[in-house]
Amino acid sequence: MEKILVVDDERSMRDVLSIMLKRAGYDVTLASDGSEAIVQVGKEIFDLVITDLKMPKVGGLEVLKSVKEISPDTVVLLITAFASSDSAVEAMKLGAYDYLSKPFQVDEVQLIVRNALERRRLSTENTLLKREIASQSSLANIIGQSEPMQKVLEVVLKVADSKSNVLIFGESGTGKELIARAIHYNSIRSRLPFVTVNCSALPEPLLESELFGHMRGAFTGAIANKAGLFEVADGGSIFLDEIGDTSPAMQVKLLRVIQEREFRRVGGTRDVKVDVRVIAATNRNLAKAVADGSFREDLYYRLDVIPITLPPLRLRPNDIPLLAKHFLDQFAKANGKPAPTLSADAMRVLLVHEWKGNVRELENLIERVVAFSTTPLIEERDIEGWLHRPATSAPSHASAQGYPTDLPPDGLDLEKLINSIEKDLLLKALERSRWVKKKAARLLQLNTRSFRYRLEKYEIKGGTDDSDNE
Repeated sequence: MEKILVVDDERSMRDVLSIMLKRAGYDVTLASDGSEAIVQVGKEIFDLVITDLKMPKVGGLEVLKSVKEISPDTVVLLITAFASSDSAVEAMKLGAYDYLSKPFQVDEVQLIVRNALERRRLSTENTLLKREIASQSSLANIIGQSEPMQKVLEVVLKVADSKSNVLIFGESGTGKELIARAIHYNSIRSRLPFVTVNCSALPEPLLESELFGHMRGAFTGAIANKAGLFEVADGGSIFLDEIGDTSPAMQVKLLRVIQEREFRRVGGTRDVKVDVRVIAATNRNLAKAVADGSFREDLYYRLDVIPITLPPLRLRPNDIPLLAKHFLDQFAKANGKPAPTLSADAMRVLLVHEWKGNVRELENLIERVVAFSTTPLIEERDIEGWLHRPATSAPSHASAQGYPTDLPPDGLDLEKLINSIEKDLLLKALERSRWVKKKAARLLQLNTRSFRYRLEKYEIKGGTDDSDNE
């Protein structure tokens, strides 16, 4: 519901405008003079201020100046019985939306109010569209014909129109934000805002201000009222990326807005109600974080209504050729050159690489290759130099097997070394067996139960389960 502040020193005029606007469905606040209006603007964010021009002490132009200073996005409409071209020009220069002369028709005011609020909505939407124009997402933008990705897309289609919160799990680079966008843009909220927040990118005080907004003077640098991203996302969806990295104090505030659908701005005294669908994502094991006390259990269950787990790229090798072609076409077009093709040997290199950075790593690789390519065919040598492989270190890879064969002068942490060796061999066995656990266990001469125990010990996830009951 849009909020309107009516400012007039005549009670009859305030009452007429209040009744008219409330009947039209607006939330109306009244102020009897300019000073009171400026105080109200400091306490609340209004969508529209309708103010009389001529008032004792503090007039409409002073109110207009203060509104534009305190809350720049608020639209201001001036009304007066003493219209003049000079005052109209000055008001428009100061940022007034329009200028009405008394007496006026009720229909005329209603039309101007609707147009003023529509202008504010369009301004807000335009700001969001600029952020989204390069990354509007639909299911067609998600590349993947493998069984794991098809299962993910099925879930997206099923839950898109649900009001329930979604929690997306996946390693870094698997495309969690892309899935979040697909959920929003395939839902009934698609015409309303989709707002993204990286919870790990901002320190807690700044994150709180970004999410919930602040009032002027709430802290050093808060020179104007600012709506938070939950407020901006009202009616649409908000994507909280890396939510597992939030502090306990922030988790409490998030729990409240998710549970009660209301929050309070930093420095504010009033609760703000919103209708926002929350889509969160994390690369952490939140169940484990709940168990060790670093993540609130009640928040976890509020978020984890619809869980979606994205497979790492190593578990969807059939999608690598599709993704590679997609990125080749995309970056060739951006560079104004014909799209090159990958040789069979170059593709083989991509298929056997471990892709710890997942789709993002593949995307970055193809971008570099396209930027440096001068021929229509990309060979193995063009790929090899750009692949990210774990760096070797002398102490741990001194021998041909890659492990120390002598005791360093200062000694070593034997248990840590043994665990490192064991984990390394588990991963190598999984990679060689294309992440089929039964085959990997055989390579290490372990039974299935023992192999799975070790995977759990080192929190190694993924792979194809088998029904072997050894």
